Amino acid sequence: MQELILGGVRSGKSALAERLAQHSGLPVTYIATAQASEDTEMQQRIAHHRARRPAHWGLVEVGADLAEALSAHARPQQCLLVDCLTLWLTHLLCSLDDAAGAQAQQAFLDGLAQLPGHLIMVSNESSLGIVPMGALSRRFTEQAGRLHQAVAAQADRVILTVAGLPHVLKGDAFES
Repeated sequence: MQELILGGVRSGKSALAERLAQHSGLPVTYIATAQASEDTEMQQRIAHHRARRPAHWGLVEVGADLAEALSAHARPQQCLLVDCLTLWLTHLLCSLDDAAGAQAQQAFLDGLAQLPGHLIMVSNESSLGIVPMGALSRRFTEQAGRLHQAVAAQADRVILTVAGLPHVLKGDAFES
């Protein structure tokens, strides 16, 4: 089972993903893509997410190597929760050249079909507003849109969260 949960900032997407992971009844490994560095706000967000997660969940922190991390940790009776694809994409855009970033994205997309177990992916839906003025921002929203389309095409269920309310766009409904 593969699920993609989209939503805006503070829409409730991560909390929903965590509830779904917990209700899966499987051991959970949290795949964190955030990199705090010296960003105080990001450090606070990471601390908030850590405090909310059950202590017995596994944790894997990744950089550009998301495909490799998923392949290494996916098991038939395992739930992986990736939070979040857009932070991972930001890392690719800011840290790698275009070719390496495209290669990392393709490796991730190619590997999805082979992953066993339950995979929950969280991502920020950032293309519902105005077109960004800066070149990097436009590049980000365009690549995020393409990434979301490709992941949604493969996912069994796609959910959009708005104001903490899940809206199932693809797949079976559930009780949240």
